[in-house]
Amino acid sequence: MPTTAPSPRDRLLETANRLFYSEGIHTVPVDRLVTEAGVTRATFYRHFPAKEDLVVAYLRATDARLRGAVESAVARDGADTGLSGVLDLIGETTCAAGFRGCHFINAAAEYPNASDPVRVAIAEHRAWFQQAVTDLAARSGHPDPDYAGRVLVLLHDGALSGAQLDDPEAVRRTLVRAGRDLLGLPAPE
Repeated sequence: MPTTAPSPRDRLLETANRLFYSEGIHTVPVDRLVTEAGVTRATFYRHFPAKEDLVVAYLRATDARLRGAVESAVARDGADTGLSGVLDLIGETTCAAGFRGCHFINAAAEYPNASDPVRVAIAEHRAWFQQAVTDLAARSGHPDPDYAGRVLVLLHDGALSGAQLDDPEAVRRTLVRAGRDLLGLPAPE
């Protein structure tokens, strides 16, 4: 069965994902994006009227991938809550080849204005993640799921930042242990 080549828009998003994550958003000019995606400037601007529109699309695509990864981790966990699966997912991420921190934290550092569309996309992702872990904490029977959700977001943020600065494996182990301690889950085998 023949496979279809990615559309120009998809090639631009794939290129943006690779370059923005590995090098930073502001350091990558539009000329480089179009060259590496194999599209013309006119094609770029037909799909994304400005570079910022591509940045927002990149973050929304990243958000969609992460939502799918969290859903899969919860389903794989097999436990009542799914939280240990999410902790494992975060820990695995910190040890992955090419890991360079959190896409959203990295983008936020480059876009400080809270009303910027990039920051709005970041805020939407963070609100979803906060709600997802809070809901999982409630499912686990935690006596204060709002508090547990906030702590889990802090553990997530700390792990994704700390793994760039320290030993990623030690960060992964600490994240998993701290999360399990918070939730009253047994230590991993």
